[in-house]
Amino acid sequence: MNTTLTYREALKQGIREALQNDKDVFLMGEDVGRYGGAFAVSKGLLQEFGEERIMDVPLSESGFVGAGIGAALAGMKPIVEVMTVNFSLLAMDQIVNNAATLQHMSGGQLHVPLVIRMGCGISKQLGAQHSHSWEPFYAHIPGLVVLSAGTHEDARGMLRLALLSPDPVVLFEYTGMLNLEKEVAVDSDILDISKAKVLKKGKDITIITYGIGVYKCLDAAAELATVGIDAEVIDLRVLRPLDEFTFLASVAKTHRAIIVEDAWRSVSVSSEVSARIMEKTFYDLDAPVLRLCGIEVPIPYPAHLEEAAVPQIQDIVNAVKKMIHHD
Repeated sequence: MNTTLTYREALKQGIREALQNDKDVFLMGEDVGRYGGAFAVSKGLLQEFGEERIMDVPLSESGFVGAGIGAALAGMKPIVEVMTVNFSLLAMDQIVNNAATLQHMSGGQLHVPLVIRMGCGISKQLGAQHSHSWEPFYAHIPGLVVLSAGTHEDARGMLRLALLSPDPVVLFEYTGMLNLEKEVAVDSDILDISKAKVLKKGKDITIITYGIGVYKCLDAAAELATVGIDAEVIDLRVLRPLDEFTFLASVAKTHRAIIVEDAWRSVSVSSEVSARIMEKTFYDLDAPVLRLCGIEVPIPYPAHLEEAAVPQIQDIVNAVKKMIHHD
């Protein structure tokens, strides 16, 4: 049995379920309580769970992320919401120098079971300072687990599993998808947050993506099918540690790969995925790996320029057609 949910409601269900299942879990962040969250994701949770478990904090990312790390070290399981990913720069010292390093520096004696949720992505004319896909920043850091909720199922289910991790988890959620409706199963599927997922099987080309690119790539694959191109679509889901087995096996089968992401092309997730494909499945390739990424400019404010700055469905379709026809 399925039900229709917005991405926003899927996120809220995930938080509510985590709070219901474990008394040590609490949510803290800017405006998460009385205001209901900057994007209304936590609306109503203060009334349901009370001030001790839904905590509004001062406007100091370094301060409240640090408090979350301390709570995790003390045995709690904090969910720390950083309103948008650009604000996380103000907490980078806490995330990189404390959360990610303490297990290693303590010889395994200290664990930081902390989940940091970050609103991410490029959409809705938020301007250059609030429009970022900075998943590659965090995927670069040893000691972190980095997850990307690119589907409604993952938006609802990833958080609960992330809270079981003894290591700090950065969970990217996509503000441009908040109002997007999709059908999801009423009963939660058993998720595995250690693996990528093949969302559509195919034989002609592998399309690898994550985050806000997932539904774009599925729509592109559907359009490609009308002209006889059978594309396989993979959602990476886990950006650190990468599940390379899934995408390498796919490329060995289809012999072609295109990687799609909104992040800037240089030193990106697609750079790493491309390198691993070239290193480990080079002789299976019938064409060079192609990367379709964000244009390397600060994201423009005008809607038509913002749209042009990141890959769209037709861009993916055109790139795949050109790749196949070139062969």
